[in-house]
Amino acid sequence: MQNEPQRLVLASASPRRLDLLRQIGLEPDAVSAAEVDETPHPSETPRQLANRLAVAKGERVAAQEPAAFVLAADTVVALGRRILPKAETEAEVRRCLELLSGRSHRVLTGVCVIAPGGRSAHRLVETRVRFKRLSRTDVELYLACGEGLGKAGGYGVQGRAGAFVTTLQGSYPSVVGLPLYETAALLDGLGYRRS
Repeated sequence: MQNEPQRLVLASASPRRLDLLRQIGLEPDAVSAAEVDETPHPSETPRQLANRLAVAKGERVAAQEPAAFVLAADTVVALGRRILPKAETEAEVRRCLELLSGRSHRVLTGVCVIAPGGRSAHRLVETRVRFKRLSRTDVELYLACGEGLGKAGGYGVQGRAGAFVTTLQGSYPSVVGLPLYETAALLDGLGYRRS
């Protein structure tokens, strides 16, 4: 049993998560995006949402890949109890930037690993990020580059929005989309052998 090859499946279509995994020497055998409804439940907190979505994505893919280690994650940007959307339009990106301008917010990333046989573990990583006060030019230039589309909270810290961050307390890779220390610890804890 010990010598049988292990499969790792990333339950995410995010190129950023794939890049982060590769950064620590992990190459998934497959990438399988899990389609789940990401609408927050009534009175669901940002922490609960990030955890629920990570677990739901992991379970959805694990049902299709029962012999593999499945890694899933979900990132939620929160301003107080308010959950900011994954910005799909320029107007949503603009609204997110206006809300985040000059303020602190939390980036919550839930990570779930499901091992062959169904054992699972998950963690939630919280990082506090503060933006400078954004000028109209800052916002217009960011909208023009298009980087905020499809991203939680309407920005990607690994791109041009990195220039907006005055402080970051916690895990930088978690803000990008996958906390690396916690991911490696979960995989190790469930018996995944990294080569």
